[in-house]
Amino acid sequence: MRAVKALATLDGVAPGDHVCWKVEDAPGLTGGVESFVADGTLYGDRLVIVGSPTSLTEVGRLRSVPESAVMIDARVKPGSLALTVDREVQRAKNAGYPATRVLACREPGTRGLDGLVDEELGFDETAALSGATVVCAYLPGPWSRAEWEAVMCVHPQTLGSRPELPGFQMFRWGKEDWKVSGVIDADGAHAFATVLRSAFLRTSQIRLRFDEVKLMDAAGMRALVDAATHLPDRYVIIEGANRLVKLSWDLSGYAGPRTPVEVLA
Repeated sequence: MRAVKALATLDGVAPGDHVCWKVEDAPGLTGGVESFVADGTLYGDRLVIVGSPTSLTEVGRLRSVPESAVMIDARVKPGSLALTVDREVQRAKNAGYPATRVLACREPGTRGLDGLVDEELGFDETAALSGATVVCAYLPGPWSRAEWEAVMCVHPQTLGSRPELPGFQMFRWGKEDWKVSGVIDADGAHAFATVLRSAFLRTSQIRLRFDEVKLMDAAGMRALVDAATHLPDRYVIIEGANRLVKLSWDLSGYAGPRTPVEVLA
């Protein structure tokens, strides 16, 4: 099953991984991509590369990139990039490729926070349900703290230096569930609400697995309720909450039929 982990290099990626790679400089990008692509070529995997025309050209020049690699311009219609990638993954599967490796070159100032998180949730769903390996290479640039907080939280795996960020992660766990791990407190409340609001654009009901959530404080609960009521007819079911989380929720004043959130132990 999928697990939260920090990688030392891209050599450690596995099928179903969705990696947030904080790229420090151009040489680091080149070296990491060469290794990632070479391993995929060795195993006969399909390679899908996503990026701007500039980044696609730069990556395409690397000696290890096969001519059969699929290049996707990230400037496609907002909201459709993750769907485009998912279609390519399904085509590769139908064509008999043993696996697919996706390299998404992410550049600042191209999507906005909500668009960025929506795409990452789509990438994570593709990785979880298809078994594709998705590596999101965040290129150097003026990324905001809010962007870092949100994107780090929706990648089960990370690579590169990681600033002090919220202590939770949320990622796909099978076809119906999302798994949440860590601590949801004041430091991560804004990111938690951002991720949930984006998830609610995909479905009217979200089921969260809380088996690995240690604590959700008042700010976290407020963020949960705000996200659940942001759009009409939305509902959250939390399963596997520990005794502390369940007790805190029951005493919060939110528990009850007027709040579209159900917390189960």
